[in-house]
Parts: sequence; C-alpha cells; structure tokens
Amino acid sequence: MKVAIMQPYFFPYIGYFQLIAAVDLFVVYDNIKYTKKGWINRNRMLENGSDAMFSLPLRNGSDALDVRDRSLAVDFVPEKVLSRFEGAYRRAPFFAQTRHLLESALRHPDNNLFAFLHHSLVQTCQHLGLATKIRISSSVPIDHTRTAQDKVLALCEALGATSYVNAIGGVELYSKDAFRDRGVVLDFIRPRPLEYTQFDGEFLPGLSILDVLMFNPLEDVRRWVRQNYDLI
Repeated sequence: MKVAIMQPYFFPYIGYFQLIAAVDLFVVYDNIKYTKKGWINRNRMLENGSDAMFSLPLRNGSDALDVRDRSLAVDFVPEKVLSRFEGAYRRAPFFAQTRHLLESALRHPDNNLFAFLHHSLVQTCQHLGLATKIRISSSVPIDHTRTAQDKVLALCEALGATSYVNAIGGVELYSKDAFRDRGVVLDFIRPRPLEYTQFDGEFLPGLSILDVLMFNPLEDVRRWVRQNYDLI
C-alpha cells in the first residue's frame, strides 16, 4: 500500500493533489504545531495581474497549539473571501464551477481550523475525482511524541505501508536507506512544469489549485493531477 503524509493547507497548489492521487492512503496531520510562517491557513491567488495572498483569519492562540486546537476568528466572514475571488476571477472561463467549490468550503459551519481545512480538502478531492482514502493522523495508534522521519516511519509501520511517497522538498530530510531498512520503499513526487493562460498577462506559477481550476476545463485539471508528475 502506498501512503503519503502531509499537514493540511487551505486550497494548496496542484502538487499537493498530485501527491494524493499518487497513493492509496493519504494521512493529514491534525496533531502538528501551527506555524504563522507556514501555509496552513493561507495561499496565493492571481489578483490584478500579480500573485496575492488570501487567508483564513484565526482567533488568537498560543504558538504551542496544534492545528486541531486552533479556531477561525469570530469575525470571519466567508462572503468577504468570496467577493474578493469574484473580483479577481469573474472573467475567468471556469469561474462559475470553481466558485461553487470555494463557496462550499468557505461556508462550512465548523470554526475549528483543522475541521474546516479537512472539509475543504475532502470537497476538493471530490471535485477532482480523487477516491484516495484520507485518514487523520491522530487516529493512527502510535507514539505521537515522535518527530520528523521517525514519526513518519512509525505511521507507515502502523498503517502497513509498503511504499511512502513524499513531496520533492523532503529529499534532504528523508533517507531511502532508513525507509528500506524498515521494509518501506521511499519515493519523491516531482510535478512536471505546467503552464496555462491566465487572462492576458505573463503566467504566474505555483498558485492555489483554485487558480488552475478557474482557467482550465475540469477534465484537463483531473488529468494533470493524475499524470503530470514523476516519482523519483
């Protein structure tokens, strides 16, 4: 069984969903520390010809809290985010169908950050036609005080994984030999270059999956998610 493990993000870039497509089971961390410098509750969109940040406002909380212990701000208004996307993308050819996905995610009634992100992840996978099973990390019976590669290996063993796929950024963090010694094949996913028309300006790569969906037929995006990468 192929397994991947990642922290949650708010409408991440297409490579995140390629990772999900490449495995049989995707584990999403809920018991991982929230970091202000990360991308857990924010991402990038195209706005007025430039890349711009969009985010979910959070209630104040300690930096020691896990993602599952953080909450959305009391004054979070989904319509403000929707309005901003409408202003930025209303002329995009596939705005209507993508707006429906964004609206479904933003109007989720649970203000717990992890529950909110998990819901948007499931909704996006369904939109992309991905049937990969998704499991929450804290539900796996291991010693969750473990960290880094040791925790990943413990999760793999508990889940009966024979193969683990990691984002390409983990090449310097994980050892193929260490995984092989535990009976697990380690591969890294490397997305292939992807370029498409974004209005009339210069192409801006690495934006949220929402940007890809705004400008391309859904069947094309589904194909890119399943095929436009290599395992190394």
